[in-house]
Amino acid sequence: MRANWVAYARGYVWVKLIGKQSEAFVNAATRERIELWDISFGRAGELTFGVSIPDFFRLRPILRQHGCRTRIISRHGLPFRMARLSRRKTFAAGMLGFVLILFILSSLIWDVRIEGSSAIPEEKILQAAKAEGIYDYQWSFRLGNAATLSQRLAQRLPEAAWVGVEKKGTSIKITVVDSTKPEQKKLEGPRHLVAKTDAVITKIVAENGRPKVERNDRVRKGEILISGILGSETDQKAVVSKGKVMGLVWHEYRIATPLETKTKNLTGESQERKYLIIGNRALQISGYGNSAFDSSEIRTTVQRAQLWQRLLPFGTMKEHELEVVEIEKILTPEQAKEAGLSQARAELLAKCGPESTIKAENILHEQTENGKVMLTVLFEVEQSIEVERPIF
Repeated sequence: MRANWVAYARGYVWVKLIGKQSEAFVNAATRERIELWDISFGRAGELTFGVSIPDFFRLRPILRQHGCRTRIISRHGLPFRMARLSRRKTFAAGMLGFVLILFILSSLIWDVRIEGSSAIPEEKILQAAKAEGIYDYQWSFRLGNAATLSQRLAQRLPEAAWVGVEKKGTSIKITVVDSTKPEQKKLEGPRHLVAKTDAVITKIVAENGRPKVERNDRVRKGEILISGILGSETDQKAVVSKGKVMGLVWHEYRIATPLETKTKNLTGESQERKYLIIGNRALQISGYGNSAFDSSEIRTTVQRAQLWQRLLPFGTMKEHELEVVEIEKILTPEQAKEAGLSQARAELLAKCGPESTIKAENILHEQTENGKVMLTVLFEVEQSIEVERPIF
């Protein structure tokens, strides 16, 4: 027998046998079925071996019979460790309390997350989950398995095509997938396509209906571009006109750009604060004191503790406070002019749509006063100009 986990649980000792009848002693122990292991003889002929605690006490009659005695070299096993631990009751109580608290904390649900791009309001999903016992600070062992919870949540959320529940450590992730509904096409009535602004036609494509204008025609706001009336005067039919009409439109912009601008930049100086996280609370453990910066921004990183694959409800959080300074920049009138024009072009294209293009621009007025460059600019833009008008 070796010193395996069974021997460790029972406790065992290493013993030196003192006496001249060591071989007779071993034979007698074998007859009594007393297990001795790792038997060895020293240079002086002394015998050493390992024996379990219960068998050690059974050796006494054999020792007296052969006129031998023993000397314990070392003690091993759980009984000896528990005996040493019992002499340090405060430490034992603290260790037991720590294990108990860790077990309690790891048995609670600390975080319920909703994932998936669902049109169902998150509050409604959380209410359905709470009705099934899924909420923060719930005992983990009180919840059913993930498949059962998924089925029950799906019954409470008929708008969802599928509901998945995944439990990982002390957190629960609920994934909701909406049911796919056929796209409802909007009912369309007979209509014209008319001009939404004054323009000069550059392109016209009629998918349905009858074109009323041609390329290079000048049209006014409200004028019919593609008619929804087909046929002759005596035999007419109203249809849904469709198509694309592009035209040149003129936009007048007034731009004011300051010659002095301010931007925020990082200096490279920073301060760090550390926190201990327990649940949803944070306790600061370093970086005390007021901020040394007049202007700053804070970046936060959180690291949760893990036990194997389970996220524990505590961890650490670091706050990095970075110093920020404002830098003033003086622009020349030409730089301010170009900056104002660039901003106006971007706003104009966003307003006119993705298909629009600036064909020309003409500065009508330019002056500098009160630290600003004032511009009046006329932009020529090619853009979509058609808009629907129902036929009654």
